[in-house]
Amino acid sequence: MTHPLTILGIESSCDDTAAAVVRGNDVVASVVYGQTSLHANFGGVVPEIAARAHAEKLDHCIEEALSKAEVTLADLDGIAVTAGPGLIGGVLSGVMCAKGLSAATGLPLIGVNHLAGHALTPRLTDQVSYPYLMLLVSGGHCQFLIAKSHDQFRRIGGTIDDAPGEAFDKTARLLGLPQPGGPSVEKAAQTGDPKRFALPRPLLNQPGCDMSFSGLKTAILRARDSVVAEKGGLTQQDQADLSASFQAAVTDVLVEKTRRALDIYLQSSPTRPVFAIAGGVAANGQIRTALMALCAALDTDFVAPPLHLCTDNAAMIAYAGLEQMQAGHCDDLTLSARPRWPLDQSAAPMLGSGKKGAKA
Repeated sequence: MTHPLTILGIESSCDDTAAAVVRGNDVVASVVYGQTSLHANFGGVVPEIAARAHAEKLDHCIEEALSKAEVTLADLDGIAVTAGPGLIGGVLSGVMCAKGLSAATGLPLIGVNHLAGHALTPRLTDQVSYPYLMLLVSGGHCQFLIAKSHDQFRRIGGTIDDAPGEAFDKTARLLGLPQPGGPSVEKAAQTGDPKRFALPRPLLNQPGCDMSFSGLKTAILRARDSVVAEKGGLTQQDQADLSASFQAAVTDVLVEKTRRALDIYLQSSPTRPVFAIAGGVAANGQIRTALMALCAALDTDFVAPPLHLCTDNAAMIAYAGLEQMQAGHCDDLTLSARPRWPLDQSAAPMLGSGKKGAKA
């Protein structure tokens, strides 16, 4: 009997330093060092600060993950690391650390696309079979993907500007709520009136699955300014109502666009239709509940990873590396850090491109 592979995963693409040990579909250990306090005074992630913190914490994070898993480097079958996309300083920190470990131990090195880590999480947690429809919705990305294999993804829609997570963060800043913005806006919205402010639902009158959230952010700014001009400031209830109205608008857009994406996906007549969601915004309770109801109405299985595997983590990177290794793909010490790395290489860029390649 073949034993399941044991993979060390390393993730450092943004502001979370993470390491994990995965054996088959079992997350043996997962450690995440957050950087929220380091960036709190700046209203967002500062790339230079993030990169420096990764360089300082990576070895400690890996050591803790190995200790919790009760394994040594000698017990591993490979080392998987996020090689992009992300903030280049952070990605480079992780890649160089993984290269050093690979060179010292002789263990195979596997460079993983961070987006593939999110997209394959349903296979780690629920053993979902290909093909399935994935909504990857996070701070930096929002895409509908039909996952056909560990390295074949068809993008059928996505955001043409801000990602929902970015819009949540900016809305929190506009309303004077703490970062990270997603949890803050969701908490404030619990006591708010989602109908008080008539916010737009961008691109709902346009066909297809593409989304836009930049105009919604602008609408929140104008609504806030109107309240401030009238009252001289925002009350706690104003914050709650603005948050609830914003969250309702995002939810309506995601539900309608998911309905359209499901129509496309179901045309292929999958044996077991599955819709999965991953990424930080997938932790939002209202969005999850609305998408679950949609899937139930369309007789499609709804899969959402546990909340701690929705946000950035190294378990998803380890598992994505495991699938690559099982398919016979490994990298060598020429592996490069990539700030941009679209999953669907054949699709036209949604956000433009430049010398570093397509943005998404």
